[in-house]
Amino acid sequence: MARALALASRGAALAHPNPTVGAVLVKNGRVIGEGFHRYDRRDHAEIVALKKAGARARGATLYVTLEPCCTTGRTGPCTNAVIAAGVKRVVAAMRDPNPAVAGRGLAELRRAGIETREGAGEAEASRLNEGFAKWIRTGLPFVTLKTALTLDGRIASRAGTATWITGSKSRRAVQDLRHRSDALLTGIGTVLVDNPRMTDRTGLPRRRGLLRAIVDSRLRIPLESELVKSAQRDVIVYTTAPHDSPKARALERAGIDVVRVPARRGVPARHGGPARHRRVDLQAVLRDLGNRQILNVILEAGAELNGAALQSGIVDKIILFYAPKIIGSGGVPLANLSSDWFAKAPALHNVRVCACGPDFVAEGYFTDVYGDHRARRKS
Repeated sequence: MARALALASRGAALAHPNPTVGAVLVKNGRVIGEGFHRYDRRDHAEIVALKKAGARARGATLYVTLEPCCTTGRTGPCTNAVIAAGVKRVVAAMRDPNPAVAGRGLAELRRAGIETREGAGEAEASRLNEGFAKWIRTGLPFVTLKTALTLDGRIASRAGTATWITGSKSRRAVQDLRHRSDALLTGIGTVLVDNPRMTDRTGLPRRRGLLRAIVDSRLRIPLESELVKSAQRDVIVYTTAPHDSPKARALERAGIDVVRVPARRGVPARHGGPARHRRVDLQAVLRDLGNRQILNVILEAGAELNGAALQSGIVDKIILFYAPKIIGSGGVPLANLSSDWFAKAPALHNVRVCACGPDFVAEGYFTDVYGDHRARRKS
């Protein structure tokens, strides 16, 4: 199963919008076939492994990171192929979170006389497909808030400035997170301060380019910014400003997709300005991204958008890169949150902490994108 999980991870950015899956066929203690899913090559991981094994698959054990599908889509059901190949035993790391499959594939295999087992490597398999799990169940992307900060919780030395906080190993890890994401989301404040390109710089292959999304209620993004200059229909600006304004038309001519979304209800206009400049409804942003088959969003923003995202409840996971430094009271906090946030904030679960060069990384989940189907299986 460890080998199957390693294979599955190779499908990152290549399996979209399908889940990442790895499969290994073993017979008499030897691997006779293996593979992982790439969307453009159509075959699911199980089929790749079965084709490599050929007739030797009869009587073998199939280790697969996700329950074999039993439905017809771009390809036929994998369960039919597994049964026809004469596989004797199937070990699946996790059930398919797709409600159309969820347990039915394994049940079909058992009815055909194939021994099944599930749960080995489930935690890692779940992490690989947390975005797919949420999207297939809700139509919304999985949102990870990522930031770098000091030990006293500061993300910049002062407002309106860019501050390098973490080391090179942490920055490489962030690029890996971007590679595994479908979209990178930030706020206009970060764009004005950092003038970022917001790209995946790993050099690894992707099926679709990283979508770059900006929350910009008043369309303040400069036409000379790096994002506008490098746009190739892969930059979206979410705004509450009129879609037919001169600035909106100029951005669209430059290759930017300007999307007008509702303002957040109950939030007054900024600085006493007109209603059209109210804050962007982040739930509407997620719905639009979900409609674009965006499964995983990484949020890299400043205190204002971080706070709005946390308070709106759109954040599923948080990853904090801590550097062994202290800025002091003049620094910018992780998020601007209301005074009652702590009293009602959801607790993080499945928290993990690990070293990353001189820094350390803490991550945890606010939500369970799998619902309670795993609990039902184990009960």
